[in-house]
Amino acid sequence: MANNDESRGLKSLFDWFANRRKNGTISIERPEREIADGLWHKCPKCGVLTYTKDLKANQMVCSECGHHNRVDSDERIRQLIDSNTWTAMDEHLRPTDPLGFRDRKAYKDRLRETQEKIGLIDAVKTGLGEINGLPIALGVMDFRFMGGSMGSVVGEKLTRLIEQATQRHYPVVIVCTSGGARMQEGMLSLMQMAKISAALDRHQQARLLYIPVLTNPTTGGVTASFAMLGDIILAEPKATIGFAGRRVIEQTLREKLPDDFQTAEDLLKHGFVDEIVPRTQLKNTLAQLIALHQPPAATTSSNGNVLLWEGKMSLTSAES
Repeated sequence: MANNDESRGLKSLFDWFANRRKNGTISIERPEREIADGLWHKCPKCGVLTYTKDLKANQMVCSECGHHNRVDSDERIRQLIDSNTWTAMDEHLRPTDPLGFRDRKAYKDRLRETQEKIGLIDAVKTGLGEINGLPIALGVMDFRFMGGSMGSVVGEKLTRLIEQATQRHYPVVIVCTSGGARMQEGMLSLMQMAKISAALDRHQQARLLYIPVLTNPTTGGVTASFAMLGDIILAEPKATIGFAGRRVIEQTLREKLPDDFQTAEDLLKHGFVDEIVPRTQLKNTLAQLIALHQPPAATTSSNGNVLLWEGKMSLTSAES
């Protein structure tokens, strides 16, 4: 008998809760705390939440797992160039639509929308500045602009940058990130590979330093040209670097590729990259390399001849 009374009590209790829910007097939803948009950043690699201000202070590198988040060209310039030393070059150059190209959308419309969305004219910024007091010609590609694709403007700006550096006897650093040549410009985009490479050859003939920095991702025609023509090739950790995509290669070879294929670490192992440098150490590393490769200051001997370098084995300009 007691069990029946107890069961009736439980049943009536459940009925009471059910009625309360129907009447809306009990709310099972708890108000969530509002978090300001952009205040926190969730690492895509380890999932750790980091205060955005702290992440930027660490140059967008996760302090927990070391994951290098992608940064735009403006942020990269701030990270590398000394304050108040940056002078932008060729900002007036704008892409056109010489082929009248159209896929799902007209190329000129795609250009206009991208320019309005991210505030860039094209996929690279170039200019002159200083790294720890040392003069440098710097080009920075931006993946946000149509995947960092290399069109005529990208090729022209990088060529002019290299030519200016050759004239001024400046070292050149190009931060690479790209999906390759821009298909909407056809052969004109492929021509940029040869044009930039020719400018780099003249720069090398002048015995001046060129350092490409390969970031995630660096692929296609950029990898097949100026990204791999450096005197010293640096890369960020875990960056994807290659020409054709992984899936295309696997389908062509009909083989499963290693998990680390086309990573900076794999390329370092096979000699395509000289060093992997974390972003937090990149500026000082570049400054050290540039300082080591600075041409010696010319001095004048007692007889008026210019010494090419000082020391016991010095040659004068007449002897050379």
